[in-house]
Amino acid sequence: MSKFKSLRNSSSKTQIFTAIGSSLTVLEVSELCFKSVRTVTDWNNGKVTIPPECIRLIRLYESRNLGISEVWDGFCMTKELLQLPTGQFIAPQQLLAGLSLLEVSSPNDIKILSKLLRIARVIETIKAKRR
Repeated sequence: MSKFKSLRNSSSKTQIFTAIGSSLTVLEVSELCFKSVRTVTDWNNGKVTIPPECIRLIRLYESRNLGISEVWDGFCMTKELLQLPTGQFIAPQQLLAGLSLLEVSSPNDIKILSKLLRIARVIETIKAKRR
């Protein structure tokens, strides 16, 4: 809770959104939190206390983990995009296009793609261990 208090008492013009790790604009925050642009501007200027539930909502929107099992490690939703363990971001249209391409593939192609995905995940695990 002390973190929220320090954020609320902040008087720097951009310190509040920077402190909670947000790259959202004032307009995006106002739409996300169902608040007026003026209210969000006042939060950002330190004139009004930002509610803790809005801080939590902003953080959830910025980066959402997709699951708790190991198969989802490294996957998360960042704003409106799916972030892959490789660091790539994909839009819903790209995901649908990829699935469509997989559906028209032959069974042999699917086996090869499955092996390639396993190898890519192993390589990513090795890279992560070296960091």
